[in-house]
Amino acid sequence: MGVLQIEKHKQITMRILVVEDEHKMALVLKRILNEQGFLVDIASDGREGEQKFLDEKYDLLIVDVMLPGQDGLTLCAKVRARNQSIPIMILSALDATNDAVTGLESGADDYLSKPFESVELIARVRALLRRGSDLKKSTVLICGDLELDLSSRLARRAGKTIQLTLKEFTLLEYLLRNKGRVLSQAQISENVWERQYDLNDNNVGVYINLLRKKVDKGYETQLIHTAVGMGYLIRDPHA
Repeated sequence: MGVLQIEKHKQITMRILVVEDEHKMALVLKRILNEQGFLVDIASDGREGEQKFLDEKYDLLIVDVMLPGQDGLTLCAKVRARNQSIPIMILSALDATNDAVTGLESGADDYLSKPFESVELIARVRALLRRGSDLKKSTVLICGDLELDLSSRLARRAGKTIQLTLKEFTLLEYLLRNKGRVLSQAQISENVWERQYDLNDNNVGVYINLLRKKVDKGYETQLIHTAVGMGYLIRDPHA
């Protein structure tokens, strides 16, 4: 069910905003999510989606890239500027890798290509919602001059705040919890995306590159490293 367990006898129903201009696709998304117990609102263009986001409280946004009035990438950037923690998933055409990467850079946490299987959609949605709630733990992870505060969902390097999407935050958290250990793409996919690794999927590499731009760019000491043919790791320069 689309609920978050708070206490033994209390539940919170999760609310999702779908911004999709194709009427049939919007109804399909609404039906799939409703069947899992989620409450779903629909916006048919980018400006309507932005207004609904401003007027209502949502736990997750699902946004199509190609939208009339205001495209999905612009909407993602505006939402992220106002709310650093709300999970955002973008929908893009099959193999539209450039759109996906641009969407992630605009503030989205994950992307899903059309057409998609309903089971994959639900798995992605649940993973984003679960990771969002898990970040309430009061823990600070440290690597050199990099700090990741799980309670406030803030990342800092040398005292400077780093703006991360939920998925980037989750990936960095996984790297930090395994500091100094080489993690394969399969391990990262299974633990961060909570799905089996596909050799044809470059999702992990895309996110590692995005994270490097935010964590390492402009610093003399690089923290995120590639172990050629093996995977990735974050290494404490003082260890």
